[in-house]
Amino acid sequence: MIINIFISLFTVILMEGITWLTHKYVMHGFLWYLHEDHHQPRYNSVFEKNDLFFIIFAVPSIALMYLGMGENFNYLFFIGIGILVYGICYFIVHDVIIHQRFKWFKNIKWKYIQALRKGHRMHHKSLIKEGGESFGMLIVPWRYFKEKYKF
Repeated sequence: MIINIFISLFTVILMEGITWLTHKYVMHGFLWYLHEDHHQPRYNSVFEKNDLFFIIFAVPSIALMYLGMGENFNYLFFIGIGILVYGICYFIVHDVIIHQRFKWFKNIKWKYIQALRKGHRMHHKSLIKEGGESFGMLIVPWRYFKEKYKF
């Protein structure tokens, strides 16, 4: 039981690195045409082409959970759970807290969240595929804490 929790938590942590690599080299690379509208001003549209990445990341999660379900749930199931948990965190942090696509948490004053928002704003300064920075989601570059709070 404890090993399954560890597998899922390790997968959540690993997903931050996978997300960084995917964001930098896939979303800002050969799949830029799906991600580009996310870097443009919003015009009364609920959805973006960029939202297709939720499906792209959900497929391996669902597949791993399916393959890991047997008489006994094996490690594949718990890797799939870890990807799912990361996806939920991504949705809450990126779409709800940072971009406020849903007005659930508008006035969060936590230093971490404010530094995260600053890093994401810096990422969105670039409206083109090249020249971006801060490609992660949960790990905030230290300089955004330092700039905001003079550490």
